[in-house]
Amino acid sequence: MSSSLIQILVLAGIAIFLVLRLKSVLGTRDGFEKPPLPMPGAAKPEDDVRPDFAVIDGGPDPDIIDNVPDGSDAAVALSAMKRVEPDFSVTDFLTGARGAYEMILMAFENGDLTDVEPFLTGEVRDSFNDVIDMRAREGLSIQASFVGVREIKLVDARYDAETSDAEMTVRFVAELTSVVRNAAGEIVEGDPNEIKRQRDVWTFARLMGADDPNWLLVATGE
Repeated sequence: MSSSLIQILVLAGIAIFLVLRLKSVLGTRDGFEKPPLPMPGAAKPEDDVRPDFAVIDGGPDPDIIDNVPDGSDAAVALSAMKRVEPDFSVTDFLTGARGAYEMILMAFENGDLTDVEPFLTGEVRDSFNDVIDMRAREGLSIQASFVGVREIKLVDARYDAETSDAEMTVRFVAELTSVVRNAAGEIVEGDPNEIKRQRDVWTFARLMGADDPNWLLVATGE
């Protein structure tokens, strides 16, 4: 065996070792690796490339059955949405919903809905403002810090073919720190060093096929 060939084999072995070592330190990336969208369904740049989840040979759509049971009413509704908007992606929607949840929740906690009002229906906005106004009357303020979303799951999807109205109901489990202070700045509830879990079920709605890609928050609950 020539010395040059031996050198090549040695270098190849070193390269393989380095790749395996790097993976052991950094891990492999999967799941929600894209940065959160400002709102679920927001328009993406024209050069954005994402996997094509089209049905192949009549098989199920992974983008749907990875999020809801195959053959369920929700799966049927999602299929109908995709027929109206072939570029619609459940995975992309959930990524956007994650970012929207943090943005809206923290706006509510901080008592200022100005930046998120365009993404709320009038009923939800008024409900949030009622609580914010009540805090102000009682001289209370909230100091909150968002830690992260620990769970996000699509629990239901509905679509009305006659009106093109679509609804997506999502369950969130988030972690945050939060304290309530009185007018004197004293803590009356919570602990700034204690991380608490927040569970919410939110419903977003949109007219499929419309030019506006944003989903509106239409209902909140637990």
